[in-house]
Amino acid sequence: MNFLARNVMNFARIYIANSIQGGSLTKLCGNSCSQGNVLEATRTCVSTALQAPGLGQIRFGSTLMQMHRRGGPYKKRQPPKNPLDGSPFMKGIVLKTVIRKPKKPNSANRKCVIVRLSNGKEMTAYVPGVGHNLQEHNIVLCRNGRLRDTPGVKIKCVRGKFDLPHAGK
Repeated sequence: MNFLARNVMNFARIYIANSIQGGSLTKLCGNSCSQGNVLEATRTCVSTALQAPGLGQIRFGSTLMQMHRRGGPYKKRQPPKNPLDGSPFMKGIVLKTVIRKPKKPNSANRKCVIVRLSNGKEMTAYVPGVGHNLQEHNIVLCRNGRLRDTPGVKIKCVRGKFDLPHAGK
């Protein structure tokens, strides 16, 4: 589009210069415009010049160098979908302890807790290891790490921090 605008401006500049110097605007365009109405005469000259055969069929494509400079039509990289808003760990308060069932081939129930994180989100977090004593209002530290066979569980609790003790032997 820049190229087309530049050409139109060049046409207009040439016609205005010719009309001012020689007063031959009527010869250039074939119109009987008064010399005082230069803008209207230039507009008609440019429109007739653009309608000339050959000019209407010009395609303005990019050169290889322009395409190289601009870069390809690549997709923008999606930001990673981190449930903890980019932080590796986040503190949360247990709202409820729940048992989730895994997807098809697996059958062992997964011990999970619903946690309100410090960023305000409520999520389901997996409690790893055998046994836990989490209740409502306990504080846990959560980290990223989804449970593959359990849908909707995208974070895990960290054992040995706050109110969640290490797993027993």
